[in-house]
Amino acid sequence: MNPIVHGFDAYAPGEIPARVKEFCVVKARLPLLSLAMLGMLAGAFIGLGAMMYTLVVSDASLGFAAQRLLGGLAFSLGLVLVTVAGAELFTGNNLLAMGWADGCLSTHQVLRNWAVVCATNFVGAAALALLVWLSGQAGLNGGAVGVAAVRIAVAKANLGVGEAFFRGMLCNVLVCMAAWMALAGRSVTDKVVAIVFPITAFVAAGFEHSIANMYLMPLAMLLGAPIGAFDVLHNLVPVVAGNLVGGSVLVALVYHVIYVRPTLRPALGSGARAAN
Repeated sequence: MNPIVHGFDAYAPGEIPARVKEFCVVKARLPLLSLAMLGMLAGAFIGLGAMMYTLVVSDASLGFAAQRLLGGLAFSLGLVLVTVAGAELFTGNNLLAMGWADGCLSTHQVLRNWAVVCATNFVGAAALALLVWLSGQAGLNGGAVGVAAVRIAVAKANLGVGEAFFRGMLCNVLVCMAAWMALAGRSVTDKVVAIVFPITAFVAAGFEHSIANMYLMPLAMLLGAPIGAFDVLHNLVPVVAGNLVGGSVLVALVYHVIYVRPTLRPALGSGARAAN
């Protein structure tokens, strides 16, 4: 019997968890050097998306909604690069929680991946911020691009801890759904289409992506923004925590309960009957 095919030969929703677990195991077993280098690339890729977002929102001729939607569309470049070119992104790797829940990965493997990837994402994002600053890109549009970068970063620094946490949580629900749906695709076109709408939505809604902030806040500091290292930590700590809960709990573990746990019950039941 031929398997049920959804859409343009995409994987069915029930087939995605197996692909996610496979993806989790490969990521968790990457050698340290490869993991670190791919982490730096992902930080730079997300920084490029944030750079494009800043360029769009610096255009005062656009209305609020147009700025947010077009800026979100431009920001999608970051996750497209991560997914298609290949890189290790902390927020997307929160899906490793599914492999952990299924017993494919140990707690140590998951925490190792998250710690190394988050740290190297910061290195890649901050390094890109330095290069963008040195390039003078902030001077485009009569300096409006730099003004927009500073304005965005100062607003992030002034977010309350609770607000930053929940914005981070909602952001990573959408980021991980984009990564989840991209795994349903078989072609580059499938993956790009799956990514663009959730990413545009989280950016337009003003949610907080920790790795984008690792680019935006250092860039603003280089441009003379009145923020310091404490302000960066004040934003990143709750945003990272929110991203972690949104991706690992509200996406990975929810889908684990829906698709993976029910398949374990008949096997457990038959095993119990055999033992009797």
